[in-house]
Amino acid sequence: MEKVRFMLLLAITLCWATLANSVSRESMNRKASEDDDDVDRRLKLLNKPAVKSIQSADGDIIDCVDIHRQPAFDHPALKNHVIQMEPSIKLPSENKATKNESSRPVLLSQTWQKSGSCPKGTIPIRRIRRQDLLRASSPEQFGKMHHPHSQDHVENSTLNENLGQQAILLTVGYNYIGASADINVWNPNLDLPDDFTTAQIWLLGGPGDKYESVESGWMVNPKLYGDKRTRLFTHWTADGNVATGCFDLTCSGFVQTNHEVALGSALSPISSEWAQYQISVGIFLDPQTSNWWLRLTNNLVVGYFPASLFFYLKRSAIMVNWGGQVHSTMVKKAPHTRTGMGSGEYSEKLYGHACYINHVRIVDFSLALKYPEWVGVYNDEAYCYNGDNHRDGYIGEPVFYFGGPGQNNFCP
Repeated sequence: MEKVRFMLLLAITLCWATLANSVSRESMNRKASEDDDDVDRRLKLLNKPAVKSIQSADGDIIDCVDIHRQPAFDHPALKNHVIQMEPSIKLPSENKATKNESSRPVLLSQTWQKSGSCPKGTIPIRRIRRQDLLRASSPEQFGKMHHPHSQDHVENSTLNENLGQQAILLTVGYNYIGASADINVWNPNLDLPDDFTTAQIWLLGGPGDKYESVESGWMVNPKLYGDKRTRLFTHWTADGNVATGCFDLTCSGFVQTNHEVALGSALSPISSEWAQYQISVGIFLDPQTSNWWLRLTNNLVVGYFPASLFFYLKRSAIMVNWGGQVHSTMVKKAPHTRTGMGSGEYSEKLYGHACYINHVRIVDFSLALKYPEWVGVYNDEAYCYNGDNHRDGYIGEPVFYFGGPGQNNFCP
């Protein structure tokens, strides 16, 4: 009798285990199916129908999308937006062709441009693929600045201090309606798969925990782009990266008007000890529309961050930063990330070795480009990454050098 009871209990147990496994498999399959549906929906939202597609030699696919069908117009605040095809004023510029600068060539060459071009009336958009979304924590988080704790206090800078480290030249305290500079282009080492590194310009406004910013420069970001190439980028946020903003055109926001430049596409050539290359980056407020226009090398106007995205930045910025950042979970920790900033060399290595930013300019309500009346240097982790506003002799403007290797003997 005991044997019969034991066999009955064993059969019931096995039956329940089989049923539980079946339910678990069904639940997992349902979750996988829902995840696939989320990815498909996101891909459809991000990748607009193309008039023409271009296969780049670096593996990117560039879609030429009708300018009126770009991702910006998925934003609720831009549903009835009328595209401003060009600034309402002539953006401030200056002649940089001086003898001293002849050894510092500028460039704006993107790899995809060697394989074709987009027709007027369209804009080039780097196609987002399934593997790109699968690298993100979720399809909705793709293209966004990682912000693990939305309630954490964020200082008046572009990153949560626990994740991002900066070496910057900054000016603060006035109303700025533009900033520009020439940014030396390098390809620093990337260590951890979620790390990224930039060299850029930021204009910021608003309170420290919910600051607004518009940004542009170059970046190496394998989690976003799938490789370690140096790429042109833009970024914006209206709340300190808690819920709004993204890189490039990976969310609705930035309105592109130019058919020659693809945001997020690789730049070439890259600087080395023997040859230096740079891009010119400028961001300017249109005083009539309050849109922030992005201008690149050779006065190439790319598009704008619409005024309707912001509250504080509709009038001006109160802080401008030039320099670099490294974003990683392994900063201010040991072992520190080995992701490099700039060229991966410290600022004291100077020209030909360290990354530089020169022709630093701001614009105030005089609408003239000028060197800031006051600048300061700020380094989060000076033994890991540093910056120095260096001047050769007593004549001429200083050049901001910055960078570093990350982990080393002084940055364990």
